[in-house]
Amino acid sequence: MKTKNEKKKYYKILEELDRYRKKDFTFSSGHILGSMCTQPHAIAKMGYIKFLESNLGDPELFPGTKEIESKLITFISDLLHAPKSAMGQIISGGTEGNITAMWLAKRLTEKKEIIIPKSAHFSFQKIASLMDMKLIPVPLNENYCMDIAKAKDKICNNTAAVLGIAGSTELGTIDPIPELSEICFDENIFFHVDAAFGGFVIPFLNELCYDVPDFDFKLKGVSTISIDAHKMGYSAIPLGILVSRNEKWLEKISVESHCISSKSQAGILGTRSGGPVAAAYAVTRYLGRNGYKKVVENCMNTTKYVEERVTEMGLPLVIKPTINVLGVKIKKLPEVVSNLSKKGWKVNKIDHLSCIRIVIMPHITKKIIDEFIPILKKTCKELGEI
Repeated sequence: MKTKNEKKKYYKILEELDRYRKKDFTFSSGHILGSMCTQPHAIAKMGYIKFLESNLGDPELFPGTKEIESKLITFISDLLHAPKSAMGQIISGGTEGNITAMWLAKRLTEKKEIIIPKSAHFSFQKIASLMDMKLIPVPLNENYCMDIAKAKDKICNNTAAVLGIAGSTELGTIDPIPELSEICFDENIFFHVDAAFGGFVIPFLNELCYDVPDFDFKLKGVSTISIDAHKMGYSAIPLGILVSRNEKWLEKISVESHCISSKSQAGILGTRSGGPVAAAYAVTRYLGRNGYKKVVENCMNTTKYVEERVTEMGLPLVIKPTINVLGVKIKKLPEVVSNLSKKGWKVNKIDHLSCIRIVIMPHITKKIIDEFIPILKKTCKELGEI
């Protein structure tokens, strides 16, 4: 039983935390329109709390949590059509997934150059710095996807890996993954697919009859895929999964692990919370493939609705949306973004495209869009944008 003073201190700290939290924008308000994360599903929150103290870095102490991890990896591997030889690894998210994939590529090939589209995630700048690797950027075509012919021209004897993006950070575009896969298979080059955002979208778009290319292990040239559960997986931050075509590859980045229950450990992190893993597993169990399909269908319907409302205002899009991401062209970009923020709405700005990015996550509904559009219209009129 706490003393009176201890109770007082306890509640005082909680009140302090509440004050800080009230300064934050929240997904539940619907006013965060530019993030690739979302309000976690209710069951994800419950699952997270139940496994707060579990550490997957020492798996024999937490065999139940380890079993959950295996089941989650199986779900993701099946979603991505991974072969029986594949191995999945829990990671913190897309950045760690990209770093780990390139770590693998460097160890397997003993080469240093990575061919990337100019739309590659900024984590590749970290990779170049951390691992003394050289980035070879490839221009984009008119659809803001990697130019295949120019990518092929960049391949040389020092190419460690090629990167393809399935759902780019800026516009949600999908690179020509099938063509890249064929090139990499023929040239025996490591091919990594960054599907951090699109991995939980594209499989269901195929089922909904959208015209999107294959991006997963159905393509024989794909070596690794990174996918984030805390994005369109509707789960809690942070949780991603890296799937490698060959389980033996992980031996290349494994080290002996003393003082814990496993003899060796692959990957970057040692201590890994079971909370996000349990959260992601709970969502996959609750929603299943049909549930995710419905989530994606709703997001795409809302995306179409936003496209209509924005173009009605006279604001052009950078390109027609490929998935649930829109780039809205804005001339006075900093002013519009700043004014929207002051009015309680958060969008992302992409300076080099002079556009705002609107991401239609599960927490964004048509009702929220109906609240936002008049604010956007008024802001643009005040600034002479329209």
